[in-house]
Amino acid sequence: MKQEKIIIYQLLPRLFGNTTTDCVPNGSIEKNGVGKLNDISPKVLREIARLGCTHVWYTGVIEHATQTDYSRYGIATDNPHVIKGKAGSPYAIKDYYDIDPDLAVNVPDRMQEFEALIERTHQNKLKAIIDFVPNHVARQYRSDAKPDGITDLGCYDNTAHAFDTHNNFYYIPGQEFSPHFDIGEGTNRYNEFPAKATGNDCFSPSPGQNDWYETVKLNYGVDYLNCMKKNFDPIPDTWEKMRDILLFWGGKNIDGFRCDMAEMVPVEFWGWAIPQIKQQYPHLIFIAEVYNPCEYRNYLHNGHFDYLYDKVGLYDLLRNIVSGHASSLQISHCWQSLEGINTDMVNFLENHDEQRVASPQNAGDPFKAYPALIVSAMMNRNPFLLYFGQELGEPGTDAEGFSGYDGRTTIFDYWSVPSIRNWYNNGRCNDTRLTDDQKRLREMYRQVLTLCNKEAALREGDFFDLMYVNFDNGHFDAKHNYAFLRRYKNELLLIAVNFNAWPANTEIRIPQHAFDCWNIIPGEYDCEELLGGEKAAKNISPDRLFETSIHAYGAVVWKCKIKTTRISSKKSTLTHMK
Repeated sequence: MKQEKIIIYQLLPRLFGNTTTDCVPNGSIEKNGVGKLNDISPKVLREIARLGCTHVWYTGVIEHATQTDYSRYGIATDNPHVIKGKAGSPYAIKDYYDIDPDLAVNVPDRMQEFEALIERTHQNKLKAIIDFVPNHVARQYRSDAKPDGITDLGCYDNTAHAFDTHNNFYYIPGQEFSPHFDIGEGTNRYNEFPAKATGNDCFSPSPGQNDWYETVKLNYGVDYLNCMKKNFDPIPDTWEKMRDILLFWGGKNIDGFRCDMAEMVPVEFWGWAIPQIKQQYPHLIFIAEVYNPCEYRNYLHNGHFDYLYDKVGLYDLLRNIVSGHASSLQISHCWQSLEGINTDMVNFLENHDEQRVASPQNAGDPFKAYPALIVSAMMNRNPFLLYFGQELGEPGTDAEGFSGYDGRTTIFDYWSVPSIRNWYNNGRCNDTRLTDDQKRLREMYRQVLTLCNKEAALREGDFFDLMYVNFDNGHFDAKHNYAFLRRYKNELLLIAVNFNAWPANTEIRIPQHAFDCWNIIPGEYDCEELLGGEKAAKNISPDRLFETSIHAYGAVVWKCKIKTTRISSKKSTLTHMK
């Protein structure tokens, strides 16, 4: 069975299928509308697969706090003063055992509609990932849908103690929740006594607007106010409750979890829980949102995660290169800092936390990021994440309400994403309402992402960085160009990108070490450039420079079938091998 390169398409169902064209800032669900799980039709899924994706990350499907009233369905209402936006944050979980009612055509059937979506996803040869939010919950967490025998979080907490290993939350005993913003008056006032710590570790009764004030932190047995003392024996009650939640969703036939702010939860919990989940559901993958490089190996090896975000490494660097604030030479140091875990990192150019590439706050032009796409998607065997609308150059220029004009697509408001709405085209999922640039960009993404699994060298091949022999090559612009090799058996790819606004006519040196490492016989080979279709005879030799032209903000992927003295089993220090 051939190895698969994971390509994840992240979408928010709340926004994805919403076709309202006249949304107003801070609009209600009645005014602005909302997308449904049922809008993600077989046609949608086929087109996502055709784009080259293997997985869909359904963001925000678990029930979270909202300003919309669903009390007629037996769902408790939330105080609007501790909700961010009319729709609410998908990361302020209100009931770990339920589907968000916003997403259902028939609210009482919301779980069945979710299960049908998972089945549709699989029928269209895609796998499904959902969020697991382990660090914090909504301030008014209460599960209406928990299975028999499950007790609610905080049900038996001793609120007189700031910390207790048996408590699910952290408390500020004897003090009322009194933040630095309005929480209403009279019967509309939000009351919480004693106050609880916020999800971003604010152990004060008075969080500010920039705190995660809409959430409360879960207690995994770490006494934050007593030198971070760990109390893991006996197993904390929160560990067992969260394991049961993971098992519940694992039973829904999903294929993986993206674990929100995983590094804010002790690695010991993950090392205890993930093996238990995989014992029952061995196919599940676990992706961790971790930002501290010093903790990467800890969460992989001791926490048993399959993959981690590569945000502070490759994402930040590529963004700086695209904007002209960094050199492409720095890419080599970036991957070298991850040596041994490169294939365990998830690469991306956008997600719900980051500014859109095409936004004025970022590159301002989605085509400028094309070389970054090539590097991010093709440099290794690890997963690549694509955010819905990225393939259309969505600029994120709407000021939707709680989420203002910040270059992001809101996760807090009821809204409709213009580029996605035009592509969705009332379920037709075609390009008739797209601009010429949107059509061209989407085709560029489709070409790149499908190549990632079509070409064995990209899907499961080795990597060799060419920058160390080209940084002083007078025929190669090492500040704006980046070049590397990928190889699988007798198939060799030479990939080069140009981050510059001007075309490059470049000559690339391939060192003797690459020939020795892979036992390549130098010579003239028939080559094909996979992105543009050009065919040419190329001399691949340590004694000759490889000549190629690269468009402005462009890339080339030259492929040839090489001759070798034998198939090498060597592992070069410049080759990414696990």
